[in-house]
Amino acid sequence: MKTLKDVISLKIKTSESEGVIFHGEGQQGDYITLELRKAKLVLNLNLGTNQLGSIFGHTSVTTGSLLDDHHWHSILIERHGRNINLTLDRHMQHFRTNGEFDYLDLDYEITFGGMPFSGKPSSNSRKNFKGCMESINYNGNNITDLAKRKKLEPSNVGNLSFSCVEPHTVPVFFNATNYLEVPGRPSQDLFSVSFLFRTWNPNGLLLFSNFADDLGNVEIDINEGKVSVHINVTQVKKNRIDISS
Repeated sequence: MKTLKDVISLKIKTSESEGVIFHGEGQQGDYITLELRKAKLVLNLNLGTNQLGSIFGHTSVTTGSLLDDHHWHSILIERHGRNINLTLDRHMQHFRTNGEFDYLDLDYEITFGGMPFSGKPSSNSRKNFKGCMESINYNGNNITDLAKRKKLEPSNVGNLSFSCVEPHTVPVFFNATNYLEVPGRPSQDLFSVSFLFRTWNPNGLLLFSNFADDLGNVEIDINEGKVSVHINVTQVKKNRIDISS
């Protein structure tokens, strides 16, 4: 199809920071790709590039952050020629595409949740979307409803489940005055801990533990936006190890 206007809307929910939400391309070099990169929303669009290379149509716009929080986020793309409104959770960004063309010429399928392997370097380096989508609407077509009723022709509706599985993780909120204390494991010569965290604060103590028998302690903190691990051992010559990342 060759369109002068496009209206695309959908909602997403994911705990993954990378993934292609939808993709379409054409033989004239046109393409549109909406994806998550580093938990931000990226729209790549090209309404055409001429063979001489003097008209370069690639346009990339990034918006939002921390979209891998497993909450619903609404996306709306409105295009009229080269004028684009990209709205994420009611925050609208207006821009104009590069190049001189106004029509989006897509000869191939539009894919939601990933992009087909085309042999191009750009396709195999991108992850498919992992999460939930709802209310997918493409130029007046309710894609979610059509997919559920298997009315999309031609289509390859893979192993889709029309429900959204909730993650089993339980987050804990710390307000800089509370803390969580758990019992240690005596007579263990292995110390192992793992956790995910998210904060706007550049400084803060993440974890502290004393070793048994006054052998020292371990401390994990954020210092000016960097995570540092400090291990103090009382009975050896080199008694302090500091790791920063």
